[in-house]
Parts: sequence; C-alpha cells; structure tokens
Amino acid sequence: MCGILAVFGCVDNSQAKRSRIIELSRRLRHRGPDWSGLHCHGNCYLAHQRLAIVDPTSGDQPLYNEDKTVVVTVNGEIYNHKELRQKLKSHQFRTGSDCEVIAHLYEEYGEDFVHMLDGMFSFVLLDTRDNSYIAARDAVGITPLYMGWGLDASVWFASEMKALSDDCERFMSFLPGHIYSSKQGAMRRWYNPPWFSEQIPSTPYDPMVLRKAFEKAVLKRLMTDVPFGVLLSGGLDSSLVAAVASRFLAESEVACQWGSQLHTFCVGLKGSPDLKAAQEVADYLGTRHHEFHFTVQEGIDAIEEVIYHTETYDVTTIRASTPMFLMSRKIKSLGVKMVISGEGSDEIFGGYLYFHKAPNKEEFHQETCRKIKALHLYDCLRANKSTSAWGLEARVPFLDKEFINIAMAIDPEWKMIRPDLGRIEKWVLRNAFDDDQKPYLPKHILYRQKEQFSDGVGYSWIDGLKDHANKQVTDAMLIQASFIYPENTPTTKEGYYYRTIFEKFFPKNAARSTVPGGPSVACSTAKAVEWDAAWSNNLDPSGRAALGVHAAAYEESLGDKDTNQPHGSSQKLQEGLVEQAATVV
Repeated sequence: MCGILAVFGCVDNSQAKRSRIIELSRRLRHRGPDWSGLHCHGNCYLAHQRLAIVDPTSGDQPLYNEDKTVVVTVNGEIYNHKELRQKLKSHQFRTGSDCEVIAHLYEEYGEDFVHMLDGMFSFVLLDTRDNSYIAARDAVGITPLYMGWGLDASVWFASEMKALSDDCERFMSFLPGHIYSSKQGAMRRWYNPPWFSEQIPSTPYDPMVLRKAFEKAVLKRLMTDVPFGVLLSGGLDSSLVAAVASRFLAESEVACQWGSQLHTFCVGLKGSPDLKAAQEVADYLGTRHHEFHFTVQEGIDAIEEVIYHTETYDVTTIRASTPMFLMSRKIKSLGVKMVISGEGSDEIFGGYLYFHKAPNKEEFHQETCRKIKALHLYDCLRANKSTSAWGLEARVPFLDKEFINIAMAIDPEWKMIRPDLGRIEKWVLRNAFDDDQKPYLPKHILYRQKEQFSDGVGYSWIDGLKDHANKQVTDAMLIQASFIYPENTPTTKEGYYYRTIFEKFFPKNAARSTVPGGPSVACSTAKAVEWDAAWSNNLDPSGRAALGVHAAAYEESLGDKDTNQPHGSSQKLQEGLVEQAATVV
C-alpha cells in the first residue's frame, strides 16, 4: 500500500502551499515509509508516500509517460501489468513498476481504460496538456480513497481522510468502481457487473471452475519483490489462501527469491480458538508459522491508535481491527512487507451465521450483493488500514474481480444453507476444495464453523471491550446520546466510547458521515435483520449474536462461560457436519 494526496485548482500556488501539501502528505507516511514524491504543475499537486513492493529500486512515484505530460500517483497493485505492457509496445517505460502502465494506457486510450486494470488500486492522474485530471477506485474499494472540496473551489483526493479533513469544507468516501473526470465534472461507474444490480443468477454450480478461479486469484497475488506471508486464522478462508499459496509457491517467480516455504501469521489471546486451529493448519501445510499473543489490556491500550488509523467508529470494525493492528506491527518487525488475507469470502458466499435464516434464494443473493457493495466501508477498510498503519500491504484474492464475477454468477440455490443436505455456510466453496486424492486441508478444518475474526481471537476480547466501555460511559451519557450525536446515534456504551474517540480526531460532520450506521446482528445489513423477529432485541455484530446458530453462543446460553476453550458440543456439531458433508455427492 501507499499513500496518495492530490490537490487541483488551489488559489494559492506559493511555496507556503507546497509546504502545506508536504505537511499533509506526511500524515500518510505510515502507509508508505520507503520514499516520498511530489509533482507540482501550476496550482495542481500530486504527492505520494511509497511502500515499495514491486520494483523497489526504480518505481518511485509520481510516475509519468514518455514526455512527462501525463502524471499519475497510485495506491495499489496492477496484477496484469505485464499483459498490458504487451498492448503498449510503442510506448517507452521508465520503470519496472506495475503502476506505470496507467500513464501509458491513458495516453493510448484516454479516460476509458480503467476496466482494463486487474488489481486493487486507487489513483489520480493529471494531464498537464490541458490541466484535466481523473481519479478512479478499484471494483470493490479494496484500497481507500476520499474526495474533498475546499472553500477556494479546490478539489482534493487522499488515501485517508486525515490528510484532507482540516483543509476541506466537505469530503466523502470515493465510490468503488467509479471514475471522476474533471472534464465532465462528474463521477461515473466504470464497473457494472450483473450482481451489482442484484439480478438473480442461474449458472449451475461447477466446483472445478470455482476452484481454478480461486487458485488463479491467489497465484497472481504472489507478484512481489519483497518478503511476504499469509494471515492464517485457522478458519476456512485464510486456510484455503494458505493451502493454495503453499501449493503454488514453488511454481511462482518469487520462489527463486524468497524460497518455497510459506510464512504464516496468527494472532489471538492465549488459548483462543484461532491460535489452535491456525497451528494445526500450519503443521498440515508445512508453513513457517508465527504465533502472536496479545492481552485484553494491550488491545484496549491500542484502541485510540486503531480508531485514528482506521478512521471509523463502527463497532465491528474496531473490534476486529485491533488484533489485526497489533499483529501487523509484529509482522513488520520480521521484515515482511506484504501479506495475503482471506477477506471477502463471507460476503460472496453468505458465510456469516445469520445467513442460516435467509428465507429464500432471492433474499440470500440480494444480501450478498449488498454486503459486497458495502465492503469498502467495513472489511476492506479494516484490512487495508490496520495493516497500512505499519507499512504492511494486505492482498485479498477472494475479491479478485474475475473470481467475484464467477462466484456471484452461481445460482444462489447452491449457496443456501441446508443442514438437511449437509450444506453448512459456504458449502460451495468447501466442496470445491474437498479433494480426497490430493487434499488441500483436513476435513474438519475444511468444514470448521464460521468464526468472525473478533470472536476467533478469543471470546473474552469482546467481553473485555464491553467491560472497559461500561467503566468509561455512564448510563446518563448513553441516555443523552441522541442529543450529543444525533447522526448515527450510538445505542451501546461500547459504541458511545468509540464515537467519543473518533470525534476527538475527526470532529467535522463530513467525517462522521463517512461511517455507516443502522441496525445489525452478526454483521448483517439492516435489511437482513428482518429475517428473524428475535434479532431486533439482540442487535450485536458478534457472530455469537446469532443465537441457536453459533455453537459457542448456544453453549453460553446454557451457562458454559469458559469461552476461550474448545466447546464440547461445538466439536460434536462440527464432526456431525463433516460426516454429513461426506455423504453428499
């Protein structure tokens, strides 16, 4: 990841303004500690903080076309840059950077080239020949981007809103899959797949097509010139990423440079479910595994930093961001600069436990569509900003554009959770990698029940957060919350506590408006809360809130409070599901 800042149309183009741009760009240096760049052209500025992943020696930004009339600053990775270079043989490239193709594509095709990019990206491009500019963001918003407006009619873009919140009267999260053109003075969608309009697909489920698409998505994310690894929680998604990466690492170009043994990383409270499962997967795959521990108090101590970096007060995001934030610091201390992670699978396949209550395939599919369209406000934001806080890049193969289109084209009847047929959540994904001849994972890992990251690191983590918030926020404060915070009013003491910290860093109304709100249970959208009338009385984003679905929650309701230890009935449920799945043809 990198940090970009661009400003167009400033009234002031003095040395003082240049110094101000440099000062604001420094706020993003955690995202790119390796080098800083700045291009000035009249009243236009493009600044860049670089994290060098591909071509560390010559890929400093901003990047240019041959005569330097086109200037671009990019945050992200373009995985198909070599293929694109073949279409640009008449152009002369100055660097080995994957992002340089953007400048040449614009020169060749004008503004209508963004759909050709395969990767995660947000970029701002200036055409100095007419002082026009464009800004664009990847299909689902894996990399962050904000757009703002100053009182002097200037237009701003930045990777994080902390770089523009002081100087812009208004700012907003830049929409994923969109491009802004100064020539048109408007934003338009460049990415418009069938699932975006929530059309119900009818393509039959083909496990091999799904498997090959995911393997391809992981393989292309092995593009790196620096040390890397995989975030491994021991759940299905991260375990599949690790299994595929370790299987294909020897065939990739990076094996010659970094060896064929994959490094994996896990974080949790001592005795947490994730640590045990991750170690088992690592042993099975033969990875070089790194296990990191944190205490509830260490997590609480980091909350303010987490909120500053993630720029949100969303309860679910903060709960999950904190362990990831702490783990990222440990990973960076080992000299690793890039990790591959499993975000996105639950949204695509309906993996959250509340999907058990989906009344039909139409509502199931529409909810997955809503979840993917909101990823840039939740899991993408968490995965990117928690890691970028320490100059670490996270790549997410489940959110590969081609893979999403294939997975979302499957008739949702196959994705429906049907215990009577042995189909638990994400069955189509589990079944695609259920290979008896050459197993990717042990059966009980392949069919392990869903754990949300904030739960899996140790159930007492969430309980500890709630206890701490209860000590900071009084009953009277919560009663008066609607007067203090009329927009997205916090309904719990934990939510109120996070909001007070957020407001300290980002006091403008524009900032608080970038954070989503509304009722949710176990990470559902507000619409899906309607699936079960009982949920309206139990609005908590933890997976355990889906009472009667999550085995741990069921045991807690019976009085089993030793939640950091494996649950007996949970294990039995898991074993039963594996046995059921084995009987499905």
